[in-house]
Amino acid sequence: MIKIFKYLQPKEWLMVSVSLIFIVTQVWLELKIPEYMEIITKLVQTPGSAMREIWLTGALMLLCAVGSLAGAVTVGFFAARVAASFSRRLRGMLFDKVESFSLEEINRFSTASLITRSTNDVTQIQMLVTMALQLIVKAPIMAVWAISKIAGKGWEWSLTTGLAVLIMLLLVTVLMICVFPKFRQMQALTDNITRVTRENLMGLRVVRAYNAEGYQENKFETANKELTDVQLFTNRVMVATLPAMSLVMNGLALAIYWIGAYMIAAAGAPDRLTIFANMVVFSQYAMQVVMSFMMLAVMFIMLPRASVSAKRIHEVLDTEPAIVDGAVAAGKPGVRGEVAFRHVGFRYADAAEYVLRDINFTARQGETVAFIGSTGSGKSTLINLIPRFFDATEGEVLIDGVNVKEYQLEALYNKIGYVPQKAVLFKGTVRSNVAWGENGGPGYTGGDVEKSVRIAQGADFVEKMDGGYSAPIAQGGANVSGGQKQRLAIARAICRRPEIYIFDDSFSALDYKTDRVLRSALKKETAGVTSVIVAQRIGTIMDADQIIVLDEGRVAGRGTHRELLRGCAVYREIAASQLSEEELAS
Repeated sequence: MIKIFKYLQPKEWLMVSVSLIFIVTQVWLELKIPEYMEIITKLVQTPGSAMREIWLTGALMLLCAVGSLAGAVTVGFFAARVAASFSRRLRGMLFDKVESFSLEEINRFSTASLITRSTNDVTQIQMLVTMALQLIVKAPIMAVWAISKIAGKGWEWSLTTGLAVLIMLLLVTVLMICVFPKFRQMQALTDNITRVTRENLMGLRVVRAYNAEGYQENKFETANKELTDVQLFTNRVMVATLPAMSLVMNGLALAIYWIGAYMIAAAGAPDRLTIFANMVVFSQYAMQVVMSFMMLAVMFIMLPRASVSAKRIHEVLDTEPAIVDGAVAAGKPGVRGEVAFRHVGFRYADAAEYVLRDINFTARQGETVAFIGSTGSGKSTLINLIPRFFDATEGEVLIDGVNVKEYQLEALYNKIGYVPQKAVLFKGTVRSNVAWGENGGPGYTGGDVEKSVRIAQGADFVEKMDGGYSAPIAQGGANVSGGQKQRLAIARAICRRPEIYIFDDSFSALDYKTDRVLRSALKKETAGVTSVIVAQRIGTIMDADQIIVLDEGRVAGRGTHRELLRGCAVYREIAASQLSEEELAS
């Protein structure tokens, strides 16, 4: 838990230090009040006391109370500032860390868990920091100072107070034993309910299409009930603990006055006033001691959950990404747009079987290399090795003659125009989505965006939208069709003016005519740029310079469309399932 505070900045430590001064002042003022109460008690019980002295002492008491209130408000202000800026920094650090993760780390934590860690867990830390300055720091100072004030005022009262403190400590210990494991479980269940909710929202159309609302409701209800049951248990323990502590505190006050009554009855007349005044003062200081332990108990209620959250945050921040930045900023002189695989093999972490085995090919500048194969043959995995979404387990992936592991990641990504299998659009406008990111050069112009959309065969629908290129795009591109999303994603890749295009089955949502026209325009307008294409349709890749057929992670054949029809049985089977006899014959 303490490790999390190493991320506090000097400015925040300065605010904490200033808060300590106000806390000490606040405690001093609060502990002065019983002293003035003792004076008033003696003045009231002493015949002939001047009313003016009582009023003056009362005014000083009121001044101490107001000063203590001002100190508490100031400490609360600084605590809120420190907690807010600290949580903001933690969220930023988590976001930056997740940005550096490869798909391997993302899958290890899960998206739902990373969302919870960036939101709910950070909130738990923020709440703890807010309360810590006001309670954790104040409570020990208050307890020690109050004990020093009551020392020597009666061993009977001191023994009673010590017994009350012991009972409080036992209650806190029981609380920690019962609640701490539940808080760890609570955060995991929060991850689960986030996952279920996210899945339901993302798959809402499928849920409705299959009349699965009831199934999803039951699934959510199960996750919700599990979380609720754990929360109810922890809340019940806390609810039972606080009244028990109040009972101890009130019982202590009663015991002090009961013991004091016996002491006053047994004392001589001259000593009774002193014993009575000591009893009043002692009861006030004893309440301060017990209140200090109550404040600590409240913090112990919050601390376990915050401690679990801090551990979960550290798990993310301490994770070293598998994909590390290299030192090379450019490829070999005279080589541009070349992709080469040299005896590449790949298997996922903790998997026994290889997904890819001994892959060898070279795509030179301006060539189009396509991959085709059955589902699960490793096509998407293969092209994910080019931009280093994963690193090859064996062999080398080279771009412009340099191993991709040696590149600076920014330089590597600036060479690539990537279009994923599932088109991704961001909330904004058509223009902001097409001109997304940067490519290491000057910013995009309006002409670049419009030209890229035109090449991607998207100008017809974009210019009909309300606002044209400034038309709004909803989150995830929910207000455009699947084919329109794919064309805008392709336009985004074109707008980067990269050396290498990577199309991961990016034409699947397009009709055959649009597919053919788009590829023709792409080849004409981007001559000299290498294209690496994964496709399921033979028609998409028939004109490729080189087609590589994958079967169970191995190269089953390579060549042009005609060559593969003659010499590759796997390719002939795929072609026969998609093309007519006349098309095969021609």
